[in-house]
Amino acid sequence: MNAKKIDRIWTSVLYIISFLVVALLVLLIGIILYRGVGFWEPQFLFGKPKLGEAGGGIGIQLFNSFYILILTLVISIPLGIGAGIYLSQYAKEGKFLNIIRLSIETMASLPSIVVGLFGLLIFVNATGWGFTIIGGALAITILNLPSLTRVSENAIRDVASKYSEASLGMGATKWQTIVKVLLPAAFPQILTGIILAAGRIFGEAAALLYTAGMSAPSLNFAASITSKANPFNIFRPAETLSVYIWKLNSEANLPDAAAIANKSAAVLIIMVLLFNVISRILSNKIYEKYRGAK
Repeated sequence: MNAKKIDRIWTSVLYIISFLVVALLVLLIGIILYRGVGFWEPQFLFGKPKLGEAGGGIGIQLFNSFYILILTLVISIPLGIGAGIYLSQYAKEGKFLNIIRLSIETMASLPSIVVGLFGLLIFVNATGWGFTIIGGALAITILNLPSLTRVSENAIRDVASKYSEASLGMGATKWQTIVKVLLPAAFPQILTGIILAAGRIFGEAAALLYTAGMSAPSLNFAASITSKANPFNIFRPAETLSVYIWKLNSEANLPDAAAIANKSAAVLIIMVLLFNVISRILSNKIYEKYRGAK
């Protein structure tokens, strides 16, 4: 058997595997959306849960999910990009850098349930905060920081090999080169990592069970910022959509718990898909704008 035939055989095998993976993904999404028919109804998306009654909505859980998402990104993006800048531009090869890389890899491999238990010990019990939005955001930050750091480091290191010497040769300082040249050039890759991390944040449940809690009190925008009824109080408990789905499938006493869980799962999968699609579109547009393409 010659090399061309071997190449064709293995190319066909890879095409078949790729097709099966895509088909499996489409099948799973199709099943979830089919079971969650009606998830687009405004009464469901923006309504409140009805304890012991049928026909409740997920408005509070959906708001909590987006609020924790935004708060987590506000915390994790500066830390992740800052760590990426340090590792790619300032850190010197040696034992200390090896320890940092080992720590990042170890954090990246931690199961979310372990991070949740850590958050329970530190952000819930040790601080005395109890179940809070800020505790959940900090726990999710621990989960996403390694991936954001690696994405930022690789993106900055990649563009630095192309533009760093030219910028320094033009008289720019190292910090000016990082801020004015390297970060803008690396931004499309970093943005992709940020939006993919946002999808993980939105779908996370295990870590939030032990930090943000499983209660969803009614929200009142007119309430005091220190009140647990105020939507923007970071020290209030907050049940997210993914946690709500878990609760519906495990211990809910609603007569239509299965239907609400299926609709909620459909909303969740749609949001995760949107995060992935948006990341591709934005990164491509920013890259084209950066290189001057029309």
